[in-house]
Amino acid sequence: MFHPANVEIGSGVYVGHHAILKGYHRNRLVIGDGTWIGEQCYLNAAGGIQVGRNVGIGPGVRIISSYHAEEGIDVPILHSRIELAPVVIGDDADIGVGATILPGVTIGRGVQVGAGAVVSRDLPDYVVAAGVPARVLRDRSKRNDEPGSR
Repeated sequence: MFHPANVEIGSGVYVGHHAILKGYHRNRLVIGDGTWIGEQCYLNAAGGIQVGRNVGIGPGVRIISSYHAEEGIDVPILHSRIELAPVVIGDDADIGVGATILPGVTIGRGVQVGAGAVVSRDLPDYVVAAGVPARVLRDRSKRNDEPGSR
């Protein structure tokens, strides 16, 4: 754990072996009650990360909240300025094994993200999303026998 003063972990949270919870000197990493974080996850809260209650984060998930800005070819990318963009994951969501959540993304309540997905855009409540880049496959709030539910 890095910058533990800026990391807040709720009650009943499981953190798997070799997970890295990286707080930051300015922003916070907040993990809600009852959340499960799998082995070898990497949560970098430079831009801030808010994880809701009862969220499942599968093994090997990466959640990133900063990136190097594009400053042209005269500045090496490594030396360009760092941009910060918070990530928010709603209550009851589930992030599949090896998924990557990119800076600035908000994942709604009850969202299911497929294994290996790369989430680069916000996802509304109760959807299932998968792929690279992740796209919405269906709406979990609709009954399975309704048209358009699959």
